[in-house]
Order: sequence, then C-alpha cells, then structure tokens
Amino acid sequence: MKPSLDDLLDGLHVVSLPMRIRFRGIDVRELALIRGPQGWGEFGAFVEYGPAEAVHWLAAGVEAAYAPPPTPRREWIPINATVPAVAAAGVPDVLARFPGAGTAKVKVAEPGQTLADDVARVNAVRAQVPVVRVDANGGWTVAEAAAACAALTTDGPLEYVEQPCATVAELAELRHLVSVPIAADESIRKAEDPLLVVRAGAADVAVVKVAPLGGVRRLLDIAAQIAVPVVVSSALDSAVGMSRGLLAAACLPDLSHACGLGTGGLFVEDVTAAVVPVDGRLRVGPVAPDPDRVQALAAAPDRRRWWIERVRACHPLLAQVGSHP
Repeated sequence: MKPSLDDLLDGLHVVSLPMRIRFRGIDVRELALIRGPQGWGEFGAFVEYGPAEAVHWLAAGVEAAYAPPPTPRREWIPINATVPAVAAAGVPDVLARFPGAGTAKVKVAEPGQTLADDVARVNAVRAQVPVVRVDANGGWTVAEAAAACAALTTDGPLEYVEQPCATVAELAELRHLVSVPIAADESIRKAEDPLLVVRAGAADVAVVKVAPLGGVRRLLDIAAQIAVPVVVSSALDSAVGMSRGLLAAACLPDLSHACGLGTGGLFVEDVTAAVVPVDGRLRVGPVAPDPDRVQALAAAPDRRRWWIERVRACHPLLAQVGSHP
C-alpha cells in the first residue's frame, strides 16, 4: 500500500538521537518515524543520500507502517557487539553494553588511524569475545587489505572481513589472495544489482540491511537468491528500525551467523527504553516509540522542515521500489 503524501506527513515525527561515540562520522543520528495503520516505521536515510537512494529507506518505513508483517520462524536473534574505531583501552567499556555477546564486529580502516591501531583494537576485543569479525567499509586497496588480513590474523582468526575494498572487482581479486572469508555490505545495499557481488564470486557472506534494500520483504526476496550465508545488520537504526531487522532475521530459513542488530547501545537515548541483550540475543517483536521520548528527542524545527521536504522529494519515487532483481 502506498500512502498519500498527506497521510505520511500527518504521521511523521523527526527525532535527533545523541550518540555515545562518534560512529560513521556522526555524533547525532537524525531520522523520521512514520505512524500508520500497521504500527510504526522508520525513514532514516543518511543525510548525504539523494532521493534516488533515500527512497528505498522510505519504502522500508512505509512497509512497516502500512503492510502486514511476514510470519517469523524464530523468537530470538543472536547479535554481535559493535565496536567503533575506539582506542584499545576503550574496548571494555564498549563491550559492557553487549552482555553475553559471543561475536563482535570491529570497525577498522578508520581515516587518520593506522593498521597498528586496528590490530590493538581487535586484540583487545579478542581478550573478551571468542568470535571476531572486522568491517573496513571499503577503506582499503587490494594490497592494503591483503596486508591487513595478515596482520589481523597473527594473534587469532577472523570470522570474516566485511567490505575490505570498495568495488566488486577488488573483492573478487582479494578473495583469491587471502584465506579470511570476505563479506559484502556496500556492494549489495548500494548496488543497482544487489546480486552481482555473489554472481561474481566476490563474497563468502552477504550482509543485508532492511532499510537500504527497501523493506523486509525485499530483503527476504534478495536473500532467497543469494547462495552464501546471510547476516542481517542495522543501518544505525532506532529501536523502531531495529525491530524490522530482527523481524527479517527471524524470517530467514537459515541463520548461521550472529546479526549486526545491537547498535542501539551506541545511542545515549533512543525512542524506547534501552533493550539489553539476553545471553547475546534480542527478542523479535514490534516496537512502538515512547511518546514522551519522541517529544524530548524532537529535532529542531528547521531540521523537521528539512525531513518533510525530503519525504516530499522521495514520495513520487516510491513506485520504483520493489522491482525484484
């Protein structure tokens, strides 16, 4: 169901969520919450994205608010701890927000930092968590990625390295040079053809995210065509958006890896009370924001107007989302 623009704007609440640690270059996460007949959705495309990319995020929010959800296969989802590019000494404080997590994803290749910084951070995580994966966000060349894989596995294995290089061709080349499994993220969620990376033999694991792919059902359609294990991850979602990632993970036929759906711990305040993992897992279920929190976290008037104009720009493009690859 495609709601009218007026219906969308009537149910729109724009919030600013302060973050504990600078992550993805931001200190405050802005997003819009959408209220509809089926509950709440989230439109949180990062501010630098234009309408052609942001409309997929709007479609995901509309799906959540206006379409009946699919039926989950499981009630609990194992999640990984998420460790930003902090100094090694700061790792214990970050991990304390992910009680029981048996897997950690560690950000590496941060601009202004060195490979030695990455090694120290990863080893600090290894001291507390048995399974470690790293995420470079496409920050390395093939040669740099090969050297990093060697350095980062000197003191222990990696479950996989996520998006070590920017392009599918580079991932395919690197995959033949290293023994560490390669996971693709940006090469799926930002691609015109999200299946290309797997067809090209460029990844061992596919990281998929609800919002950038246009919703839970589109994610499930894509995952059904991917012949490698799937990891559902967040796009720095609020608790509302995170519930959709948990639902997607719960609907997959197979779930062999912990999912990256614990980033709520990166916020000082969220639109609901903090949800603490139980034995490294989060429960699947719909989420409604707390009205008092939504009011307290409301974005400044000029930012609300900016998001309203963004919805206006994206709304005519909604019909283009949903053509399956």
